Amino acid sequence: MTKDPVILRPVREDDLSMLERFLLDPEASKPFQWFGWSDPGRFRRRWAENGLLGADGGQLMVATDTDPLGFVAWRKVVTVPSSYYWNIGIQLAPNARGRGVGTEAQLLLVRYLFAHTPVVRIEADTDSENIAEQRALEKAGFTREGVHRSVVFRDGQWRDGVTYSVLRDEASLA
Repeated sequence: MTKDPVILRPVREDDLSMLERFLLDPEASKPFQWFGWSDPGRFRRRWAENGLLGADGGQLMVATDTDPLGFVAWRKVVTVPSSYYWNIGIQLAPNARGRGVGTEAQLLLVRYLFAHTPVVRIEADTDSENIAEQRALEKAGFTREGVHRSVVFRDGQWRDGVTYSVLRDEASLA
């Protein structure tokens, strides 16, 4: 477990280089988040547009008082014109993994989204081989719902994904 409290905070301009590292450095994103090179300017454009916080989703930095550790993100999934839920994700720097940071950050994000939006469901997906993330989601109160076969193409192969969810009345909001 990390000794310093984990917090979520809005992305600052000086955080953009860390976010870009996830797009430009395969070692920062491996083994489960490297999908090949992608647009290195996308974070800066979105940050200039809305600070990476919008009505259809957003990103917050995962940090301690002194160090950025990665980010959490959420996006709106519309089920019918009058209903939606959030799908969340996390990406941590290699030095932040395996210390309980992911569990704490995802729990904080769930509390934040239930406190500030009317959704009743929050969903998360991960690679079926990402056992650490599956444990983190379960510790954060998520329930495993099922496997999606061959849903993600990564490293030359189609891979299975696992879906988790937490409902508003199941979440620990304290």
